[in-house]
Amino acid sequence: MATEDDKARAGRPMEGIGPKYGSLIDYPDQPAASAPADAEAPAAAAVQSAQASPQEAEIDIDRKLELTPPEPGVYLLRDRAGKVLYVGKAKSLRARVRAYFRGGDGRFQVRFLMSKVRGFDTIVTRSEKEALILENNLIKQYKPRYNIRLKDDKSYLSAKITNHAWPRITVTRKIVKDGGRYFGPFGSADGLRETIDVIRKLFPLRTCNDAVFRNRSRPCLEYQIKRCLGPCCLPVDRAEYEKQLHAAEMLLQGKNLELLREMREQMKGHAERLEFEEAARVRDRVRAIEKTVERQTVLHHMGIDQDIFGLYREGGAIEAIVLIVRGGKLTSTQGWSFQDLEFADEDVLADLLTQYYSGARTIPDEVIVPVALEDADVRGELLTERRGKKVEVFVPQRGEKLRLLEMAQDNARQSFAARRDNEQTREKMLEDLRTKLHLRNSPKRVECYDISNLQGAMVVASQVTFDEGEPCKDLYRRYRIRSFEGQDDFASMYEVLKRRLERAVRENTYPDLWVIDGGKGQLNVAMQVLREFNLVEQIDCVSLAKQHVLNDRRAKEVTKSDERVFLPNRKDPLVLPKNSTALFLMVRLRDEAHRFAITYNRELRRRARLRSVLDDIEGIGPVRRRALLRHFGSLRRIREARVEDIAVVKGVNLELAAEIRRHLDDMAALLDREERADDASDPPVGDAPTEPAPTNESQPSEPEI
Repeated sequence: MATEDDKARAGRPMEGIGPKYGSLIDYPDQPAASAPADAEAPAAAAVQSAQASPQEAEIDIDRKLELTPPEPGVYLLRDRAGKVLYVGKAKSLRARVRAYFRGGDGRFQVRFLMSKVRGFDTIVTRSEKEALILENNLIKQYKPRYNIRLKDDKSYLSAKITNHAWPRITVTRKIVKDGGRYFGPFGSADGLRETIDVIRKLFPLRTCNDAVFRNRSRPCLEYQIKRCLGPCCLPVDRAEYEKQLHAAEMLLQGKNLELLREMREQMKGHAERLEFEEAARVRDRVRAIEKTVERQTVLHHMGIDQDIFGLYREGGAIEAIVLIVRGGKLTSTQGWSFQDLEFADEDVLADLLTQYYSGARTIPDEVIVPVALEDADVRGELLTERRGKKVEVFVPQRGEKLRLLEMAQDNARQSFAARRDNEQTREKMLEDLRTKLHLRNSPKRVECYDISNLQGAMVVASQVTFDEGEPCKDLYRRYRIRSFEGQDDFASMYEVLKRRLERAVRENTYPDLWVIDGGKGQLNVAMQVLREFNLVEQIDCVSLAKQHVLNDRRAKEVTKSDERVFLPNRKDPLVLPKNSTALFLMVRLRDEAHRFAITYNRELRRRARLRSVLDDIEGIGPVRRRALLRHFGSLRRIREARVEDIAVVKGVNLELAAEIRRHLDDMAALLDREERADDASDPPVGDAPTEPAPTNESQPSEPEI
């Protein structure tokens, strides 16, 4: 039995033990409780404890364990430097934390984790539900090494209804708290875009951005073809607009059957009132939606919303997947891969659910999971509050729901096998490349360079990076040639590669292989740069020459040469087999570098054309030119604008707008010809990085250098 002194000590907040908060949660209708003045004390105490001797640290841990309360809350395990390694929640903090420090948890991952832990902090909450919310917030804040972190949402698209008097529907990869309503994420980008396309054809909602909406003075083409009600310029019945928006929202939520039922009732009502044209219009919408619905897989006819989670693991490698069912139909899936996780399935799943439902996401009626969670009731209660309708989290034991869970488990197993096969294929491809090109090592990180210019002007270069056979677009770079004027591919390549290695020396990041777009001359330039930096033995280098026509170009069938690879210290080029994986990877690299370089070259030409065209107009200086570009986005849009639209721009009056309009009309023929030339030189379609481009080399992390 505890003594009175023990009880007194337990009632006092101790160093390293978080205070018992009245409320840690920021509810919409209730301001968050203010943090105590010594909120940083736990972290400071952990660092101070870690710097003490092992005996003192052990005594401190024992003292803190003795005083840890048996109440719900969150615990943070810290290393010697005070860095948070793991964040967890517990129904009883005392029992859970003691299990870590007193050997009650024998899992290998936990033993490995505890070998690095030198201290801990706890925060007591009012309930297990608040602990669940706080745990997620702390994981996002500290990003602990041993917690699961879902980073894949950025790869999936979501639909968004904007927070506007006349909302529009957009596609986005970012979910922010801006008052908009989000739906998704959708596992299939094509499926979402197809749905958005159906919505835009069937429901007359605005599609223009807010800047265009504010500045329009007459309806656009979308209004003329009856795909927009024209709220930017015309008096529109708000109830009618809201009705169309509600129908689109139901389609995004997967409530297709309910939407079809409402629309059929509308069609019947129009027919009874002898409004046959309106009835026919609704009928056409119903048929279009029915075609979309037919392509969705029917899982059951209960018509409820479900998220079914599946897990498959082999050791520390785990594949997780969720089947997203809306209205009884499988609408999309989403998956994640985790490595080196030895925690139990229930711990992995608990972390996954916590973060999966933390964002602006549609919450279903049922969350079906493969393993039992001790806090399933608490999670269901929390999701119920967020949704405003009952949500259950459970493991099915029999019947249709068990069949759905088995299907999710099977999908996770197949996804794991496909990912493993894909990794093995990439390894085989890189090994084939190493063998065929006689490289010293398997090229994990490969960089390819290309020079692009237009008649000696706007000389630029591109660097694309593949990591283990896949594009790594964060490492793409764009270069502007600075050391000379005019066209000199060899000098341009020398400058680019030298700047690349100077940056590599600063950052200590080197590639395994350079692929140069060109022939023997470009390869010799690259080898010269490597010799100057004493990296000939560390970085392999080859060049890939483009195909050339062997016969008369006017012949019916054009015969082209094989792709040729030039190797250092070898006179004749190497011709790889046409269907080899090594050649496939090399050509893919070269084409991507070519596309990236042409895209940048065309962008610079358009910028220069915009500057030259507007600078010729009296009264237009750098400030007004930037204002015009920010407002319209491109020269083409300025050319399409009316005088009244141009006069809306800050600093531009009607007289100057008329002068701009006259000047652009005088140059219409020349501008049309240049735009057609640009369009003809467009590279193949691809996903180019969209990071802002810096103007100097002091920012090597940006794509333009």
